[in-house]
Amino acid sequence: MNKTKRFYLRLILFISTIVSLFFVPWILVWAWILPLPNTMQAQLEQGLSHGFDGMIVYIDKADQSPQYFAAGWHDKDAKLPARPDALFKIASIGKLYHALAVTKLANSGKLSLDDSVAYHFPELAPRIANAQEITIEMLVKHRSGLFSFTNTPDYWNNPVDSFEQAIELVFDKPANFSPNDDYEYSNTNYLLLSELIKRISFMEKFEYFQQAILSPLGLTQTYESIDDIDMDLLMSGYYVGIEEDMKFVHYGSMVATAEDVGRFVRALNNGDAFAPNEQALYTSLYPTEHSGLIPGYQSFAQYYPEDDTVIVMFTNTTDFSGYHWNLAQILLSRIADISAQ
Repeated sequence: MNKTKRFYLRLILFISTIVSLFFVPWILVWAWILPLPNTMQAQLEQGLSHGFDGMIVYIDKADQSPQYFAAGWHDKDAKLPARPDALFKIASIGKLYHALAVTKLANSGKLSLDDSVAYHFPELAPRIANAQEITIEMLVKHRSGLFSFTNTPDYWNNPVDSFEQAIELVFDKPANFSPNDDYEYSNTNYLLLSELIKRISFMEKFEYFQQAILSPLGLTQTYESIDDIDMDLLMSGYYVGIEEDMKFVHYGSMVATAEDVGRFVRALNNGDAFAPNEQALYTSLYPTEHSGLIPGYQSFAQYYPEDDTVIVMFTNTTDFSGYHWNLAQILLSRIADISAQ
């Protein structure tokens, strides 16, 4: 390469670097490099300064009493401060309950994980890609290749409110890959599992959750949806650029307190959630921690084995550009660091 070409290449690289700096999310960098505050409450207040309207944190550390924290607004229009016992839309954290329900049904012999989608849904099989080859286990593990119905254009502005309406969004969509050839997170997997639990247990899905999971663990602040709660107890949710309080929008999410979610995650990790032989089966299928995102609500339920700690964090400000999600992950890591001190 001659000197002229090298000069222009260096110039292009220099200009590209300068231009890229304008697109660096500096607030995220700042949130990451700031010194850790001395207290957990100070960390939550710091999170508010980065753009969250409200936060809730629950910490269950081995051999210690649980800790509860809240900052910001429960309802900013009504000027109600955040409260640690508030209800919250937990979004995809609900998949943990579904995976456990499937485990219990399989362990009891009521369901085979090798069954195909077509076997349990013969009426849908002609309209669902690879229904004859996709097994229940593949659904649980997100290895089906099925199109996620929530990826339908404009879905979050026009959510559906029934299994029948949701599954129609998947009809005749090509698979993203052949069954079990890859991993891709798809809400369609758990849409089908939700209906399957109902069909196999011969009861409404949440009724089965109550009987097999929630009641045995004493979880009394976990609900199927906003239809089942006092809405004043639900933390408001905010989507950047939209004035509407997202608490009133029905996305089909389960609702729970941070404490109930934390106690459930603890039970998944210490074995209390399982009957004999279930724990090994469950851990072969699905994680024991999860996160969730729907408009207005971000939720994180994490287990830290190094110090046997469960941390649940709720934040009620979202956007789908990734900023608030990445910020929440940074804050969660800092909260874990403070907890470990």
